[in-house]
Amino acid sequence: MDPSFWLERWQRGETGFHQSQINADLQTYWPRLAPAAAGAAVFVPLCGRSSDMCWLQAQGHRVIGVELSAEAIRSFFAGLRLEPQRRAAGRLECWHAGGYELYVGDVFDLDAAPLAGVRGAYDRAALVALPPALRARYAAHLQAILPAACPVLLIALDYPQQQMPGPPFAVEEAEVRSLFAQRYAVTLLGRRDTLAAEPRFRQRGVQRLAECSYLLEPLTERRP
Repeated sequence: MDPSFWLERWQRGETGFHQSQINADLQTYWPRLAPAAAGAAVFVPLCGRSSDMCWLQAQGHRVIGVELSAEAIRSFFAGLRLEPQRRAAGRLECWHAGGYELYVGDVFDLDAAPLAGVRGAYDRAALVALPPALRARYAAHLQAILPAACPVLLIALDYPQQQMPGPPFAVEEAEVRSLFAQRYAVTLLGRRDTLAAEPRFRQRGVQRLAECSYLLEPLTERRP
């Protein structure tokens, strides 16, 4: 997907995908990662200005994110009344303040070095933002830049794709397993019917919508 698509949406204020409430499944299932991630840095790909980052920080984590739109990052820090410092980071720019380290630029330009201390990752907005042709590339890149022992809480959407063109895209369980099974044990933690709470999906003709939460546990950590 052309990066200009997302940049233009942020510039026009077309951010209906942004949720002001803390994600319920994050609060329910994050403790499954807590033994590995307690007190450590966590990674949020395509973080936008998500309030979920504030919840993670309140749990004692340093939050590292990456986001294409500088406007989204500027809005996030402004909402917290923080004035971030900025520094060059290869092809990206790092904005940091108050326990947040957010990289502005393409996620595919982020390398493993900034994530060396990460002990947990949370993906609610990245995989579902990408069309099928980019999802395999993204999954491979995520596995390449995360530390080997880092578990992931992944939240995906399941709905009849033919009823609405993405983004956000539908990503079925079989695809999640196909994308990540080589490195992770994939566990479906829960499947929650969310259509009633999503009028924008109903308005676009979607008749069934579920939010599905997965725990991705590195296989090396599960072996005796």
